[in-house]
Amino acid sequence: MALLILAIVLVISLLMIPLGLPGLWIIIASAFAYKVLVPGTIGIFTLVGIVILGIIAEVFEFTLAGQYARKYGGSRRASWGAILGGTIGAIMGFPVPIIGPIIGGFAGAFAGALLGEMSRGKEAGNAPRIATGAMIGRAVAAAMKTGVGVVVAVWVFVAAF
Repeated sequence: MALLILAIVLVISLLMIPLGLPGLWIIIASAFAYKVLVPGTIGIFTLVGIVILGIIAEVFEFTLAGQYARKYGGSRRASWGAILGGTIGAIMGFPVPIIGPIIGGFAGAFAGALLGEMSRGKEAGNAPRIATGAMIGRAVAAAMKTGVGVVVAVWVFVAAF
């Protein structure tokens, strides 16, 4: 019964990740809870490994929009604008139920990179292209974090089994 409950929590948590919710950390917390509630199942190696993967996924999610803004020819301002805009946008969300944080994160990364590049005062003809690159980076980050979430969820389930 405990394994079934864990499986349900893992699936629900995986569905939360693309929505910008802390599904990956719920998976990790559920692994710790399962270890405590069902002793002798999930080992310390698994717990340390999934925490490291979670931290790596968070760092990439936080920085990929900025890296893509730079990849598309943006300045440091555009990169930081994409990072800050994407984070603020995801937190504030967008007034659309369920997918609001996703839209907010994409819009924030786009707007932040656009404003960052345009604030340089020089010719900002490439600013929309750079902002589009930041938005693509945000999408890549969401997909990457979901992929890491799948790996962590499978690892936890196999370790609990």
